[in-house]
Amino acid sequence: MRSKNKNDSANSVDSSGERLVKRLAAAGVASRRAAGELVLAGRVTVNGERILEPGRRVMAGDRIEVDGAPLPEPERKRYIMLHKPRGYVCTNADRFAEKKALDLIRLDPPARLFSAGRLDKESEGLILFSNDGDFVAALTHPRYEICKEYRVHTARPIPAAQRERLCRGIEEGGEWLRARRVEELAPCCYRFILNEGRKREIRRMTAAVGAPTRRLIRVRIGALTLGELPPGRWRELTHAEARLARIPEPDVRPAPARPNPLPPEGRGVQ
Repeated sequence: MRSKNKNDSANSVDSSGERLVKRLAAAGVASRRAAGELVLAGRVTVNGERILEPGRRVMAGDRIEVDGAPLPEPERKRYIMLHKPRGYVCTNADRFAEKKALDLIRLDPPARLFSAGRLDKESEGLILFSNDGDFVAALTHPRYEICKEYRVHTARPIPAAQRERLCRGIEEGGEWLRARRVEELAPCCYRFILNEGRKREIRRMTAAVGAPTRRLIRVRIGALTLGELPPGRWRELTHAEARLARIPEPDVRPAPARPNPLPPEGRGVQ
């Protein structure tokens, strides 16, 4: 029987411990997705060994370094609710942006926060930030069916037939867009509920049915609501409140599969 060598011992971490990208995200180095990119770029070592597999599992006592620097101790998990005003962007990657939503948040001690989804520059309302990679992933991946609710003001009314069409799904810009529900609240004012976060999804849908969006406010994520928090203000959530954001919509059913497109000669007029 072959005896174990040093490499066998190193590979044994695959059966226990936690994933390397999760450890990196917990330490506040990067979001889990960005941590995976760090690993693939060869910038992470475990016990002196350069790792190129984001799924590699590590143990509690392993020595992890990023660009030669030891991994910092995990940060205290922070969960922030912000009422984003119009005119602010939700990314720090745009170095030319004059107004960044993250700049409105001041924590003591500071923490490296990531947005759990985004709102475009002209949109307002509830957005969550955290240094908890699991929390961010749960709110942004469609498989978790976490619904978001929006108050949408349009330039003209959306007839009931068109609202039903948006709930069935439309193809726009090469993507399949679908609202879970669209309800009329007042003339030219609607409640949209979605569980995906495609870029400018609601604005694209309303434009497709001839009713461009005039104002868009996100008021709920999961069971967590914006409440009376004023624009531009933020507050820290408790762990119990953060769990509310991860509660799926109780009456949401799986979205129907996107229909296969017909060949050009078989398309009808719609």
